[in-house]
Amino acid sequence: MDTAVKYDIEVIKDEVRQLVKKGLVNRQQPIYTLCKYIPNRDWVCFELELEKNEFLLRDRVIDLLGCETWEED
Repeated sequence: MDTAVKYDIEVIKDEVRQLVKKGLVNRQQPIYTLCKYIPNRDWVCFELELEKNEFLLRDRVIDLLGCETWEED
């Protein structure tokens, strides 16, 4: 039985936003630090989706966030 989650780049970006918002991940960390928060069985799919969208594991988390809106100043 295959229970691996299918990752879409938008799902990945949403997950990363939540991790940054919770303070678990810093925007300046490399993307590969996200492996702590992705189940091992799903990491391959996660990594393939990143590659398909031209992200490298050494790129920064902030690259996945794109344009952010600030609620407070």
